[in-house]
Amino acid sequence: MKGDVLCLDIGSGTQDALLWSPERSLENCPKFVLLAPARQVAARIAALTEQGRPIHLHGCNMGGGFFGAVRGHLKAGLAVTAHPQAALAISDDPARLAGQGVTLSDTCPRGHVPVHLTDFDPGFWRGLLAQAGLEYPSLVLAAAQDHGHHPGGSNRLGRFALWERFLDRTRGRLEDLLYEAVPPELTRLAALQQSIGGGPVMDTGPAAALGALFDPAIEEGCQEEGALLVNMGNSHVLGLLLFAGRLHGVYEHHTGQISSFELMVQLGRFRQGCLSGEEVRAGGGHGCLTLPRPDAARGFPATYVLGPRRAELSGMQAEFPAPGGDMMLAGCFGLLKAWRALA
Repeated sequence: MKGDVLCLDIGSGTQDALLWSPERSLENCPKFVLLAPARQVAARIAALTEQGRPIHLHGCNMGGGFFGAVRGHLKAGLAVTAHPQAALAISDDPARLAGQGVTLSDTCPRGHVPVHLTDFDPGFWRGLLAQAGLEYPSLVLAAAQDHGHHPGGSNRLGRFALWERFLDRTRGRLEDLLYEAVPPELTRLAALQQSIGGGPVMDTGPAAALGALFDPAIEEGCQEEGALLVNMGNSHVLGLLLFAGRLHGVYEHHTGQISSFELMVQLGRFRQGCLSGEEVRAGGGHGCLTLPRPDAARGFPATYVLGPRRAELSGMQAEFPAPGGDMMLAGCFGLLKAWRALA
């Protein structure tokens, strides 16, 4: 393994980065927790709203956490146009975009201010690393949540159809979800892979799970019995059932749309295998999926909670680990673990 590797986990609130080097101990590797690209785009749009300037979105598909700023821009009576590729960050349904007030345009109309969309800007990272006295890495690994491209259909249903297919294909082997060849439905990850220069990419779910297993004690414990991993992100809560290095169940909800009490109840039923995806979606969540529960998992008794909003589950009987010494970088450690396993 030669050369430094930038491991980047892109969420809705932050983008968390680890610059790993084979020449440094993990403790001495540079780490960054920065505002997510979507937050930066939202701030740019909000500033242009204050200035009363129409905008044109261009670039590529990325996380859609800036759409609240787009709605505010439209509500202020200001025009929003978007290149078809950039518009995928908002919706893959042209009719829905038109209904929201966004006009597709291959070029930036006269008088509009261009706003660039991307989950990864090489110029930004080259500049940041140079200011820190660091060289640009030989490889970039990146993770982001991708709902998938489902024109005319439900993103939530489509995402869980992908989970079901991927789990069946890989038999839950987490490392196999680090993609060198991205499935065609995962358009955000495909755009991200192109932006980072062609390195492997991964969904945040398996990256977080592998990040927890980066802790040797947790990995050893999950070999002997199953565990529930909960990642409390800024926008999404993710529950994963893990046993012997494999994924046996996925639960996803929106962090701000469910109370801590109800979340703990649903996670308990998810652990038991008696929560339906329909029930989760009825409450505004993405859904859940469970594979047949192996007897050796013993009911997935252990619980580990990660993520920037983990304090909301402080009343849950669980451990709150910091894999690799930094809980915010769990996804980065997961990327590193997957890449090492496949190298």
